[in-house]
Amino acid sequence: MDVTLRPAVRADIEWLVDLRADVLRVDLERLGRFDEHRVRERMRAGFRPEWTRIIVVAGTDAGCITTRPDGATRWIEHFYLPVSVQGRGIGSTVLRSVISQPHDGPTRLNVLQGSAARRLYERHGFTLDSEDDVDVWLTLGAEA
Repeated sequence: MDVTLRPAVRADIEWLVDLRADVLRVDLERLGRFDEHRVRERMRAGFRPEWTRIIVVAGTDAGCITTRPDGATRWIEHFYLPVSVQGRGIGSTVLRSVISQPHDGPTRLNVLQGSAARRLYERHGFTLDSEDDVDVWLTLGAEA
């Protein structure tokens, strides 16, 4: 499968807002946390094109991933792929690409409780930091 990453541009935000709502709906509903407006507004508020790459699958924009610097920590955020392309190794390809980029310090992320995405991260070496009723925080690499 042909998977590439391209820089995001401000104009990507609207389809990314819808993608986030679609991808997170099942897990957020299961946790009793889905809010149609809030799920979209959080993406709009957190979208930084300079830190975001669009995942292109077979020539078509399919998803996104953000790597946000925070001191010595690199945060992986907004990593979304539609259900139609999940389970094909695309997430692993993208994650390997991101974590192979030089970085001194830990790489952190959070995932919703019960999300299948947690298995992807753990397969790539992320370990549990902490968790609550909604979120699980995982880290790869040395503590900051």
